[in-house]
Amino acid sequence: MNLQVLPSILLLVSAVHAFQYSELAQYVDNHQEDYVETLREWVAIESDSSNVQKRPELHRMMETVAQKLRLLGGTVELVNVGEQELPDGQTLELPKVVTAQFGSDPSKHTVCIYGHVDVQPAKLEDGWATDPYNLTEINGNLYGRGASDNKAPVLAWIHAVEAYQALSMDLPVNVKFVIEGMEETGSNGLDAMILAQRDTFFSDVDYIIISDCGWLSRRPALTYGTRGNCYFFAEVEGPKQDLHSGVYGGTVIEPMTDLIGILDTLISPSGKILIPGIREAVAPLSDEEWRLYQDIQFDLDDYKNKIGVSQLMYNNKVDLLAHRWRWPTVSIHGIEGAFSDPGTKTVIPAKVTAKFSIRQVPDMDPAIVKKQVTDYLHSVFAKRKSPNKLKVTMVIGAKPWLADIQHPLYEAGKAAVKRVFSVDPDLIREGGTIPIARTFQDVTAKSIIMLPIGGFDDGLHSQNEKMSRYNYIEGTKLFIAYLNEVSQIKTTSV
Repeated sequence: MNLQVLPSILLLVSAVHAFQYSELAQYVDNHQEDYVETLREWVAIESDSSNVQKRPELHRMMETVAQKLRLLGGTVELVNVGEQELPDGQTLELPKVVTAQFGSDPSKHTVCIYGHVDVQPAKLEDGWATDPYNLTEINGNLYGRGASDNKAPVLAWIHAVEAYQALSMDLPVNVKFVIEGMEETGSNGLDAMILAQRDTFFSDVDYIIISDCGWLSRRPALTYGTRGNCYFFAEVEGPKQDLHSGVYGGTVIEPMTDLIGILDTLISPSGKILIPGIREAVAPLSDEEWRLYQDIQFDLDDYKNKIGVSQLMYNNKVDLLAHRWRWPTVSIHGIEGAFSDPGTKTVIPAKVTAKFSIRQVPDMDPAIVKKQVTDYLHSVFAKRKSPNKLKVTMVIGAKPWLADIQHPLYEAGKAAVKRVFSVDPDLIREGGTIPIARTFQDVTAKSIIMLPIGGFDDGLHSQNEKMSRYNYIEGTKLFIAYLNEVSQIKTTSV
C-alpha cells in the first residue's frame, strides 16, 4: 500500500467514526416538543411582508430570530438594507437582514444557510380550518401560516447547530446564516446587501445551502434547479374614458377585444408557445436527464387529484415533469381595468392591462425574451389595424438557476438522506422561481444546493399551510447529518 496515502485515509476514517449521529438524533427526539413550541411562537408573529400595516410585526420577527441566534452564542448582526418606497411616495424601513456566524476555524469548510421568516397573507375567513397564526397540530401535521414556508426549515437549521452545542460536540463545519424578511415580496434590499458583503461576510464561505423548497413526493429530495420568470404587462388603451356598451357598442374598436385577440396568440391549446425564438433557446433534454426523470417517484393520478383536474397537458411522467421544470411556459394571470365584480355592468373599458408571465429555463436570457415578446405582440397588434395603443412592459426578469448534480455537495446530500431516511433521494427541479439562488451564484460564485424538508402537500401560499411533525423533526436530523457529510468534502493530494 502507498504509505503516503495512509494518513489521509486514516483521517477520513477517524472523522467518520467520530460522528456520533445516534446521540444527536436522540437529542432531537427528546427535544421535539421544545421545537414545536418554538415554531408555535414564531408562527404567532404575523410577519406578512406584503402588508405595510404589519411591518412592526416583521421587525419583531427579525429581532426574535437574532435573539435566538445570540442565545446560541453566535456572532449576530442585524443589517440595515434601506427603505421601501410605497406607491403613495412614502418610505418605510425595510426589515433588517439577520446574519450570524458560528465558528471560524480556517481548517474547516464554511457553509452559509439562507432562509426567510416573512409569510404570505392569511386570514381565517379565507378558508382556513384553523387560526393561521395559532400553530395547531392535527394528525401529526402542524398547521399555520409560514410553518413550512419557511419558518420550520429555518428553525430546523438552528436546532441542528443547537444539538451539537448541547452535546458539547464541535460543529463539523463553520456555519453562517443569512435570514431575511422580504422574500415573499421580492427580497427588497437583499441583492445589494449580498453584493456589499461579497468580500467580507461571504469571502470565506465555501458552500451555500437553501431550504426554501419541498419534496416532490413522500420520498426525500435534493433540488438542483429552478425556473426563472419574465413577468409582462400588456396595456391596450382606446377611448379617453369608459363607455356604455349600449350607446357606443358597435361604433368603437374596443380595447378588451384587441387585448383578448393578442393574448390568444401567445400559446396554443396544446401548450406550445407561439412566440418565435422562445422554444429554440431551450437547452436540449439530455439522455441522462431523461433517465433521472424516469427514476423519480411521481404519480400522475395523485397529482391530478391533488389539484382537482380531470386531465393534464401530458399523459406520461417524463413529459409532465419536463414541462413543469425544464421547459418554458406562458401563464395568463389576469386583466386589470376589466369589470370583475359580482353582478353585471355594461361597460366598455377604456384601458385594460393583461398580466402574464413566461417561466425561464436554461439557456433563455430575460433581456432577449423581453425583446422577443415585445416585438411579437406589436407585430400581431399591427395586423389588427386598430387605432388603439399597445404598450408592453416587462416588470420582472428573473433568471433560472441550475446546479451540477455531480458536485460533492449533492453526493453529501445523498449520503445524509440515506443515513436519516434509509432511502436514496429524488433529484428534482422546481418549476417556480427562487431568485436568491441565482443572485448568490452570480455575485458570490459559490456552489449552491437546495436541501428541502417541506412536504409535497404542505400547501405553501395556500389555505391550511402545514409542516408535518415528522418532516420537521427528521429534517432537523437531516441537517445535522448533512453538516457532517459536508465536512468530509476534501481534495487530498499526495
